[in-house]
Amino acid sequence: MFATLFPDIYRKYLLKHSRSDALSPYLQAPLSSPQNTILETEFLALDFETTGLDANTDEILSVGYTVIKNGRIHLGENGYHLLKPEADIAAHSVTIHGITDDHAQEGMALLNMLEILLQKMAGRVILAHNASIEQSFLNSACKKCFGHILPLRIVDTLKIEQRRLERRHQHPATNQLRLFNLRHQYHLPRYNAHNALEDALATAELFLAMAHTHCHDLDNCKLKEFL
Repeated sequence: MFATLFPDIYRKYLLKHSRSDALSPYLQAPLSSPQNTILETEFLALDFETTGLDANTDEILSVGYTVIKNGRIHLGENGYHLLKPEADIAAHSVTIHGITDDHAQEGMALLNMLEILLQKMAGRVILAHNASIEQSFLNSACKKCFGHILPLRIVDTLKIEQRRLERRHQHPATNQLRLFNLRHQYHLPRYNAHNALEDALATAELFLAMAHTHCHDLDNCKLKEFL
């Protein structure tokens, strides 16, 4: 709870007390200030494909990400990594993400993926759709590999829309808050779901559409309005 409510204080605490060299570059980069504008803030749109929804028992199978700088998506900084899970992948899970056991055997170790991802995350705000999933799996992975959860600033496109409806005293229709349905609502094209990189890109596009719709002027739109 402390790490969530006071992430920058927690970051400074870990910087002094963590013994993990892999965490140091991430912890040395200050978290983005909530007072920064959207154009001043760098985001890492992130998506995981997993074997299930329980971060305590399930595993990350793939990670995709892209970067937003100055209100634009930088496709040259896209990344996709396949991971090798410790347990066999259940058949019902394969039907969702299409990653088979044979395919997953080519993946990297969790620690190696985290070392790459931490470099991309440093100094950036994490952007995800239904971000509790990414946050819980990321926390579980970092706890396992480094002994600590991470201090994070997170923007959740699902929560943005949920709060917008609450302010209007409206309730979301069935599946209205699903990523592909929200993209349609914000006049974005359809995309292929359940690929980590494509989902990350879809989330990045949705966030920028939301920001332009709700703020109009990103020069004066503060990060705190979306946290």
